[in-house]
Amino acid sequence: MACTCAPGERGHGGAGCHHTAGRHQLETPGGLVTKRSFLGRRSRSRIAVTVLGACAVLLAGSAAGGASAADRVRVTRHTTLAPGVTYEEFSVQETGGTAHGYVLVADLTNRHVSADLLTPGTVARPGTVSDLADSQGAVGGVNADFFDNSETQHPGVEPTSAAVGPAVGRGITYKAAVPDGQRFGPAMPPGDSTRDVIGVGADRVARLDRLTLSGAVSAAGRTIALRGLNQYALPVGGVGAYTSLWGSASRERAVCGTDTDRAAGCTTETYEVTVRQGKVVSVSDSPGSGTIARGTVVLVGREGGATALRALRVGERVTVSDRLTGSGGSPLRFAVGGFPLLRGGAPLSGLDDTTTAIRTSAGFATGGHRFYLMALDGGSGHGVGLTVAELASLMRDLGASSAVDLDGGGSSTLVARQPHAAEVTVVNHPSDGAERPVPEGIGIFSR
Repeated sequence: MACTCAPGERGHGGAGCHHTAGRHQLETPGGLVTKRSFLGRRSRSRIAVTVLGACAVLLAGSAAGGASAADRVRVTRHTTLAPGVTYEEFSVQETGGTAHGYVLVADLTNRHVSADLLTPGTVARPGTVSDLADSQGAVGGVNADFFDNSETQHPGVEPTSAAVGPAVGRGITYKAAVPDGQRFGPAMPPGDSTRDVIGVGADRVARLDRLTLSGAVSAAGRTIALRGLNQYALPVGGVGAYTSLWGSASRERAVCGTDTDRAAGCTTETYEVTVRQGKVVSVSDSPGSGTIARGTVVLVGREGGATALRALRVGERVTVSDRLTGSGGSPLRFAVGGFPLLRGGAPLSGLDDTTTAIRTSAGFATGGHRFYLMALDGGSGHGVGLTVAELASLMRDLGASSAVDLDGGGSSTLVARQPHAAEVTVVNHPSDGAERPVPEGIGIFSR
């Protein structure tokens, strides 16, 4: 395979064009050129990176429709953001036209490099990816899971902005998954679940997994199964626990919809119990709102779960336990929800090949030691969107062997901190014209 450099650039005989991790790449010796973009953030301009086209780099591999990756994907810029962290800009040719995208690649074998959850600190409080990345010191990142951003089907109920799937950051469990029928986002392939995650274990190896909540509410010899943790929707008949990590958003949404129909109405068979320092301190017939103090757990029940909670009395001692369990192996120190679309180098069956949209994805390769974050350009004049099937092929062409679909459309955002810069830059063009606040993201760190 040949790497065709632009006029004036050095080819294979010079330092400008070289081969790394199975594909040709370019680092321009003259430095990087940028232009100002007005993606407003705290009334300051942000810098959007201009696609330079310094060297057309052809990626090897196969893609859908019989075309090779070299026919479809052209990397137009490559640079190192920090030791073990690289950044690329690319275009990909699909049936509907040309899409433009951006990818961060992290070498997890480098002990200074890690991937982790970007979070505002609570589940039900959104923030922009750039703010989340800067506040946590990430060198780059993307938005993560789909989330509850509209409740038009439940008049009078405020959206919580909480994510669909599980979330784990720095080894702390933030939340569990809502029922499959309560999710936002495109249809999942057969066999996928809201409990599916991409994450990195304590062994620093990335993997796909499925995290299931187990837990109980125990009082005076009675045990009630715990079926929710800091999530915007509870299973019918279930009991959920809300902690200080939930935030101040109303818990009313938790009792709306059903396990198979997100738009179904809100049940009136509800009960709420507040447990502080292991003792019931108050009860209510309906879910409340407001900040939950540390050391306090608010239990919300619907239908049969409400009936079970009514047996608890003010002053009674109560123990609440919860745990997210996966398939085994090293405990996940970081995880976010996302439905798998690529596994073991092969796209999953049943992926949608009709509906195009701006997409975000995360993936990994080389036995979980190489981590990928990717987002497409959005908005008019910045390229076309991709189907989920095309996204799977693209992630494979970029080098990933396994990948998940993350929230797209106006949420799709990729930020990167250029060398010597004090803050990250929004490098793609969000569909809304500015960053959309999201409940969580995935950050790449170099420390």
